[in-house]
Amino acid sequence: MQDHGYESGRLNLPFVGISTFAKSPYLADWNVIDADVAILGAPFDFGTQWRPGARFGPRAVREASTLFSFGHAGAYDHEDDATYLDSSVRMVDLGDADIIHTKTEESHANIGYGVGKILQAKAMPVTIGGDHSINIPCINAFAQDCAQNGPIHVVQIDAHLDFVDERHGVTAGHGNPMRRAIEKDYVSGMTQLGIRNVSSTAKEGYEDARARGSDILSVRQVRKLGTEAVLARIPQGARYYVTIDIDAFCPSIASGTGTPSHGGFLYYDVLEVLQGLAKRGDVVGIDLVEVAPAYDPTESTQILAAQLLLNFLGFIFHERARL
Repeated sequence: MQDHGYESGRLNLPFVGISTFAKSPYLADWNVIDADVAILGAPFDFGTQWRPGARFGPRAVREASTLFSFGHAGAYDHEDDATYLDSSVRMVDLGDADIIHTKTEESHANIGYGVGKILQAKAMPVTIGGDHSINIPCINAFAQDCAQNGPIHVVQIDAHLDFVDERHGVTAGHGNPMRRAIEKDYVSGMTQLGIRNVSSTAKEGYEDARARGSDILSVRQVRKLGTEAVLARIPQGARYYVTIDIDAFCPSIASGTGTPSHGGFLYYDVLEVLQGLAKRGDVVGIDLVEVAPAYDPTESTQILAAQLLLNFLGFIFHERARL
């Protein structure tokens, strides 16, 4: 009989203990990271143009993640006949980057510093925002890693293109991150999925994005093509950085966000793409942004975010173990 730890250890129910991500160990010293994946909170929302509140996203997603963290032997998926995130996957929670109110440059620098420390330790960074501007320091932090290991292809799952160059001097808000990313010589291309309706970017921005190597698909186009056809458009064998804006999802399941947009994805629309990515190449970094829990009293949004991240991490490390 397999020992799951229940007989000899604590039951450790979801509502017991401190809410680190997936109840992983908290590591305060970023100089001694020894893990496969490290979680970093980026509670910054000064880049928003409408409703704030994503500064509370990391805390809410961490708490929601405890719902899926009461097992001692990983999570068995009967559809895949696979056990995900067992004890062989070493995960730590580094807490949050320091945020300095009203100071975007300094706050972004602190986020980038944390991601850089994770990469130096040869772990995979998972950054929980915060608004989508936090992707800017995350991508910046990959400069040295890419110099050593090759470029990254950015996969964005979002309602909005976020390809604004500059407006009234603003170049680092939550409408700018994909434009800042594509400027990097170590970003080889971009796939932008879920973009729909009234976006954050004018027509010229779409033309600029496509000219710079971006492939843009709406929710309806993704569904019409199907998962396998969408994946076939993404370079195979590449190093992927995946950025997930929770407003990519329909507000009926993810109302807790500052800029909700109807007509969004449902859970398996995205999960199947993420599982395919894990099989198609090497996912080297993730951020998930724009969870603003105050707008969702049901807490469904942060539960969705936590479940998505944990399943995605399970897929990634299951595929790595097969290599």
